[in-house]
Amino acid sequence: MSIPEIGSDQIALLERLSNACAVSGDEAQVRAIVLEQLKGVADEIKVDALGNVLAVRKSQNPDALRVLIATHMDEVGFMIVDDEKEGLFSFAIVGGIDERVLPGKHVLVGKENLPGVIGAKPIHLTEEGETERKIPIDALRIDVGQGSSKVKVGDRATFATRFRQLGPSMVGKALDNRLGVTSLIELVKNPPANIELLAAFTVQEEIGLRGARVAAYAFNPDIAIALDSTPAVDLPMWDDSENTQYNTRLDAGPAIYIADIGTLSDPRLVRHLAQTGDELGIPYQFRQPGAGGTDAAAMHKVRSGIPALSLSVPGRYLHTAASLARLSDWQNTFALLYHALLRLERSVLAAER
Repeated sequence: MSIPEIGSDQIALLERLSNACAVSGDEAQVRAIVLEQLKGVADEIKVDALGNVLAVRKSQNPDALRVLIATHMDEVGFMIVDDEKEGLFSFAIVGGIDERVLPGKHVLVGKENLPGVIGAKPIHLTEEGETERKIPIDALRIDVGQGSSKVKVGDRATFATRFRQLGPSMVGKALDNRLGVTSLIELVKNPPANIELLAAFTVQEEIGLRGARVAAYAFNPDIAIALDSTPAVDLPMWDDSENTQYNTRLDAGPAIYIADIGTLSDPRLVRHLAQTGDELGIPYQFRQPGAGGTDAAAMHKVRSGIPALSLSVPGRYLHTAASLARLSDWQNTFALLYHALLRLERSVLAAER
């Protein structure tokens, strides 16, 4: 049996997905790519009322564990809230974005990806003290120039960053979580035969894990795993002190969650993934507890409770115009997930927590 891997085809797919716009609540561009990739592959596939893509790969094993892998299609971005004419639009932030990074950023607006820029007062025209404060959102505008009739209130906008490779790294917008989307597509195409794979490409994760809750209720799985990307806060401190605030580090492999703000991971699943990595020589790290969460926070509380865990690719500068991740960390994340699923048996859940 050949083991699937992340290679040039998957990187090309990641590029398409990264460049697509899918701000929370309007995931259509990414959903279309997912449906295209899964057509003729999944045993069952549907789009639910919220916009999740739900796919099933059945197992020949009548006692197979039903394993839900969830990965979110949406990204942080912006929503147009008012047309102020002359090509200027006020906007709201969708998801978690630091306002300080916005002035001067190129964006794409609406379903036709119209180019625009987030405008602010030039620094040489600012008054004393202004540069020490972040510019509030209500003082910023998206400027698309003249001929703005195609932009409507409610349209989404996203950073205009284009995907590219930089040596061992990948740079692009929305690597959180197009890395996970690409991985799950590959998993649906090459499912481990011992499990029934339930794949959920979820919506509205960035604004409250909404799609995952609906998907987990519909599937009612034995196990749920959130496949995501997590901040690598691993840069040196500005004052040369020890960095004790990192969540994960680049080049250390996939991040296995023990705890985050919304989930205490099932310890049986944590042990299973760590043992798989140890025995097969796949590097991994434990994500440091703290802020942030994944679809697992919604899934593990559905119905009578679902054993859940998160597994993420570490990445720098997430929720900005350009995030950065290592190809090797992505490859090792997929390898650890695949082999852990391949070794998954009911005895894992039969063990004491």
